Amino acid sequence: MAAEELPSEFDVVILGTGLPESVVAAACSRVGQRVLHLDRRSYYAANWASFTFNGLLSWIQQYQEEPQPKEVQDWSSLLDEGEELVYLSNPDSASISNLQVFCFTSEEDEEEAQSSDLPNPTEEKAVNEDTDVKPSADSNEEATTEKQETVGGAEEEQVTPTEGEEQDTDKPHLSTAQSQLEPTRKRITYAHLVKEGRRFNIDLVSKLMYSRGSLVDLLIKSNVSRYAEFKNVTRILTYRNGNVEQVPCSRADVFASRQLSVVEKRKLMRFLTSCMEETEEHQAYSGRPYLEFLCDQKLGDNLQHFLLHSIAMVTEDTPIEEGLAATRHFLRSLGRYGNTPFLFPLYGLGEIPQCFCRMCAVFGGIYCLRHSVDCLVVDKDTNRCKAVIDNRGQRISCSHFVVEDSYVGKKAAAPRRLLSRAVLITDGSVLPSDSDQQVSMVTIPPVAARYPVVKMVELCPSTMTCIPGTYLVHLTCQSAGSAYEDLAPVVTRCFHTPDSPDQENRPSVLWCVYFNMVDGSGVELEGHGLPSNVYVCSGLDSTLGHEYAIRQAELIFQKILPEEDFCPPAPNPEDIIYDGENPSTPAGEEDEDGAGEEGKREQSQTQE
Repeated sequence: MAAEELPSEFDVVILGTGLPESVVAAACSRVGQRVLHLDRRSYYAANWASFTFNGLLSWIQQYQEEPQPKEVQDWSSLLDEGEELVYLSNPDSASISNLQVFCFTSEEDEEEAQSSDLPNPTEEKAVNEDTDVKPSADSNEEATTEKQETVGGAEEEQVTPTEGEEQDTDKPHLSTAQSQLEPTRKRITYAHLVKEGRRFNIDLVSKLMYSRGSLVDLLIKSNVSRYAEFKNVTRILTYRNGNVEQVPCSRADVFASRQLSVVEKRKLMRFLTSCMEETEEHQAYSGRPYLEFLCDQKLGDNLQHFLLHSIAMVTEDTPIEEGLAATRHFLRSLGRYGNTPFLFPLYGLGEIPQCFCRMCAVFGGIYCLRHSVDCLVVDKDTNRCKAVIDNRGQRISCSHFVVEDSYVGKKAAAPRRLLSRAVLITDGSVLPSDSDQQVSMVTIPPVAARYPVVKMVELCPSTMTCIPGTYLVHLTCQSAGSAYEDLAPVVTRCFHTPDSPDQENRPSVLWCVYFNMVDGSGVELEGHGLPSNVYVCSGLDSTLGHEYAIRQAELIFQKILPEEDFCPPAPNPEDIIYDGENPSTPAGEEDEDGAGEEGKREQSQTQE
């Protein structure tokens, strides 16, 4: 069905396919609401998206180009008496800034890459089933990864295509630090990265999923987890005294650790046990820094460092209430699926918004990419949005409108908070081990007084995010300056680059990109003068988990449908009775066209 032929009436219209918007779309569609989900981009997930290497080069090129001013259309002829138009803002291209790309390869490699053909798009995605994890209600108490089973038939249930990847084209190398080129010394060349580009899945945002976090709970409750596969983060690391060390966090890790003395192991286990419940001693430190409490426990520098930076993952001036809450969240997530608290989705975090879009489509949601909303039709008397007018001039009635914050004018009174991001492709792990299947979470304390704490996630090829022989490394921190200023000192300390020739024993950086992103948790969502049934979703936040986005989606859903359950589980296919069908038909029996119950359920109205 062409975009011009969209139905003229929906219950909920949603603009933007980031994680909060996608969860709201799935929740509304699941309880019977008619949902229209739009995005001006050609790919799903907005700033939560994952790209192939070639797709990321295209995305970089897009943000390096000057944005073209958008011509404002006059849609007043579509108004009825007592209505007025509220125009949305032009999409905020400043959500990405200070973008810099570096490629440490020779000129010959670049010339070969520019003339190489794109890889075969039909190449199969191999999955290492030994360590895949499937969150489900039946496996809540599983303690080890080995007992988890991979998802069967996941590819058959995919109903929402990854449009951004289908549109990828071969792009020339965008920029090279000519003064930083080093002699060819790596097995993986730039030409090889481009040739194998479709085997990369590079996230714009870097987060992990707490095993007992709100996102995993929602995936289990709604059965959306069946659309994806997950992998354990296998180890927690920290950078200390110039070296990368493993953090003992589970009971098994503590007793196996060679970094701690017997006395330290006993102190650590005693502390981890005692901090799980509120005590009078904790209350006595109310309002005081968590670090002060750790010092008074006589834990020693080793344990204080591990607890503060790698388990609680807070700063030295964080209040004890926040520090204890973060520590308890970490500890409660241990042992559910493995020896660390974290999971990571195969093929990247961009899979998660698409999973919720898929659920919305299964229950009748309509999707249109490269399609936007120009303005809202507002009733002057009630100050409610009655309809939206899309960028092609079609008036679409709706009861509620959910919009990504980049379409809403922001107050300029206070500067926006930013996140600094770096994405690296390296030729080795920051902490080599006997296994090449390690997925690592690394915390890096400030390298100097003005620098922020950096969170690093290192992904191996079995996560299906990079090619064999490489690792994909994400670095994130609160911005103090540009992303390059904040993160380049960390990169030169932990990896070998032309700026750190003395780090020969470190893994080499093959390619990297630095950029700043708007911290959505600092965006003002109220006070825009919007109608009462218009709800704004902010972007990503600086925390490692997904609690902020899921809480935001649930609050919006409750405002729209306060009496409904948030993302209830989907019914079993054999329990569904379709219009005009004989209820006595055996479950799963095929109809005359050969379409079984599951096939009928997945005939969604997905628009491209």
